[in-house]
Amino acid sequence: MREDFSRTLSLLRQERGISQRKAAAELGVSQALLSHYENGIREPGLNFVTRACDYYNVSADFMLGRTLSRDGAIIVSEELYDASQEKGSLKGSIMATLQKKLVVNTACLLFDVLGAMGDRTAITAAGSYLSDALYQLLRLLYRAAGGNESYFSTPANTTDKGSVEADMCLSRAKYTDALEAFEGEFPNMSDQVLAEKYPGLAQSMAQVLHGTDERVSDLTK
Repeated sequence: MREDFSRTLSLLRQERGISQRKAAAELGVSQALLSHYENGIREPGLNFVTRACDYYNVSADFMLGRTLSRDGAIIVSEELYDASQEKGSLKGSIMATLQKKLVVNTACLLFDVLGAMGDRTAITAAGSYLSDALYQLLRLLYRAAGGNESYFSTPANTTDKGSVEADMCLSRAKYTDALEAFEGEFPNMSDQVLAEKYPGLAQSMAQVLHGTDERVSDLTK
């Protein structure tokens, strides 16, 4: 059994936000046995692999780390693979690789659609909004890792007081205004059309949207 299986099995459970005990009960095994599977101590049989794939709604290829596409389609770009190792071996942490795939693919779809519309204001505003989000995450990482704050021209206390969030709000407002003022024909954003035009990207976008919907919905419970 591939080493990726145990890691993916554990990550899928954590992604769903359920305890090992709950997952084990619903998968029909003891918690101890599931723990062994997730830690690579024991190898499961085919029946368990099939149940796990059905339970987490993923393909066996995804569960075994052979693809980043949950439905089993081989849509991963070469940059996400390390050709110096075993074919299909993922670089670094599988969780980081999966998150990169979701975010990068979704951004690619967004800018492909905006590019087709040809609205420069909307494109610029979207780029500024996403850049602000990346700026904040990277600056926090720099700080936590002991990086040199002089790399940034904006003082730390200014960003800590919400200056970047303010720029994000402004960028979102410009983006909204641009879409409202757009006089051309908007692209068809139906699931079927996007899936046909952007087969791999649309799948990642759907996961990003549904995942965010779930998190936001949980805030209101």
